[in-house]
Amino acid sequence: MFITYQFFGDGGNIWGNVFMWIFFFIFMLFYPRLMMAQMLWKLEQSASMIEKMTTKAKGIVIKNISKKPTKKMKNSVKNFLEFFAISPVSLDPYGIVKKVEHIVNLSEDRFTYFVDQIAPHTGEEQKQNIKMGLSGAVSLNSVAKLVRHFVETVRKTKNLQLALVLQMQLPLIERLSKALLSGTEALTNGWPIGDTVGNLVAAHFVGKKTMKEIEKDVMLSTKNVGKRKVFIMKAKGPGGRLGKIGKATEKVVNENNIAKIITIDAAAKLEGEITGRVAEGVGVALGGIGVDRSYIEDIAVKKNIPLDSIVVKMSQEEAIQPMKKEILLSVPHVLRVLGERIKATEGSGAVLVIGVGNSCGIGNSKAEAQETEVLIKKIIKQMKLREKKIKEKRSKKWATFLWGG
Repeated sequence: MFITYQFFGDGGNIWGNVFMWIFFFIFMLFYPRLMMAQMLWKLEQSASMIEKMTTKAKGIVIKNISKKPTKKMKNSVKNFLEFFAISPVSLDPYGIVKKVEHIVNLSEDRFTYFVDQIAPHTGEEQKQNIKMGLSGAVSLNSVAKLVRHFVETVRKTKNLQLALVLQMQLPLIERLSKALLSGTEALTNGWPIGDTVGNLVAAHFVGKKTMKEIEKDVMLSTKNVGKRKVFIMKAKGPGGRLGKIGKATEKVVNENNIAKIITIDAAAKLEGEITGRVAEGVGVALGGIGVDRSYIEDIAVKKNIPLDSIVVKMSQEEAIQPMKKEILLSVPHVLRVLGERIKATEGSGAVLVIGVGNSCGIGNSKAEAQETEVLIKKIIKQMKLREKKIKEKRSKKWATFLWGG
């Protein structure tokens, strides 16, 4: 206390006061720079990590195409990761759905052409999985480029506010990036992801009935539930597809007397909600860019058809990652709710049930769906074992850092 008082005392030691003010001004001058340096270091670490994820995603796709890829193939995949689609002009909203649909079709055609060029001898279902894996890698590459852009902007401008905003967003960006990498692996390998739950339910509900392709990548079957005729629709599997669900729905409704349309899909949950919880509602449960949803809503309004929806709650990350146990366990519950909604249908028309989402790993019958569930359980065990090894590796690193040796 005596020393402190003598050094910074109440005017007793003028040199102590002078030193205190000098230290204060130096601190005020250099602290923002130190803070910026620390933030840039953290941002650089995150940007490098996401770029490494992009490289790993590219490697997963290439490895799935060929075990001995050529340099030309590697360069082709690397260049294709820069693929982009420009949104159409929407100043005049009339006809915007047709414009968007045209751009989406062109994008799909470009993906199909590229996969046919680099994997000409691969089976059709595997080609679809490669397309989906490429889509995930392209998305991850876009995130990596965006993060790198802002890091370099902060480095050049020394803009502290921009650095703070980016740093606050990094936890969410990193979560999304890890999910995209995991999703790329799952889609490329033909593993069911969270978003495939709608197709899995539809495949179970089909039973032993056969399905026929009625529109591009869309399968349809019919069965009777009591005295009610039911149409079951889903994207063609087991390759990864989304299908032209909107046009297929329009076709079925125009050719048949439909009393109700029921859509089954994954839905984004809020933080705190339980993964795998089943919820009911009205409207079209169909995500994406909105083209297929527009087709279904238009025909439903025109024909005055009720729209029911059944969704399985999951996070945005869980929707693109390998299917979790909680989501798989929700399937019997969804089937029970579906049966109730069919029985509650009024009128004498048929019911159209649509399994919405990606069909990766999901076949077109109950037998194939049961085989898929076995695969999902194996993947769940594999993912748990991988997480355990990662945690053990991190623990060893921390132990080495703290205690040495």
